[in-house]
Formats: sequence, structure tokens, C-alpha cells
Amino acid sequence: MYVKEICLEGFKSYATRTVVPGFDPYFNAITGLNGSGKSNILDSICFVLGITNLQQVRASNLQELVYKQGQAGVTKATVSVVFDNSDPSRSPLGYEDCQEITVTRQASPLLVPFRLSLY
Repeated sequence: MYVKEICLEGFKSYATRTVVPGFDPYFNAITGLNGSGKSNILDSICFVLGITNLQQVRASNLQELVYKQGQAGVTKATVSVVFDNSDPSRSPLGYEDCQEITVTRQASPLLVPFRLSLY
């Protein structure tokens, strides 16, 4: 199982829906200019996988995860990580029949739900 793509919407510097596809099963590098959002990609993965100490994603509260802290009309941050699960030998127990597993987490001032999709 490996990360296949990441979808961010309203998360930190990603105001509009942004899909980051094309991850390799074995090695990936995130490159770009200073201030282009590289660290926010890594923060989004930590967030969707359930990090509870927001200082580890450079935030002091959930509102700081929302694009411009909600001041630009964006009211929530949504991150989805799609895992390729097509190799049953590398699948989590009980999920061998699922080709993809999508984990989604949202943050808004009132709500922090998780959603799991199996395909």
C-alpha cells in the first residue's frame, strides 16, 4: 500500500481544490520554490493520518489549518489521501479486496470528522 494521490481544499496555503497525483510506490521527493507549499503537503498527510498535536503541523489551533484562517471566505479545510491498495501482499489485514483506500479529514471551527472510503 502506498500514497497514490493527495487532494487538498482550503488547507493552509491551498485555497482551491488541488490534487497532487503521480506518487511512486517506492520513492518520492517534493520540490519547489520557497513558499510554494512543500511543507504544507507533508503537514496535510500528518493531519489526515490523525495527528493531535497541532504544533507538529505548525499550527496552534484548528482555525490556522484553514486557508487564511477563514478570512478569505474559506470555512473549512479538507484533505484526502488516496492509498493504492492493489497489492494484497502489502494490504492491511481485512482490506485485501479493496483496490483503493481513501482517508479524508476536515477541519472547521466546529467539526473535525474523519471519513474512510473503500473501493
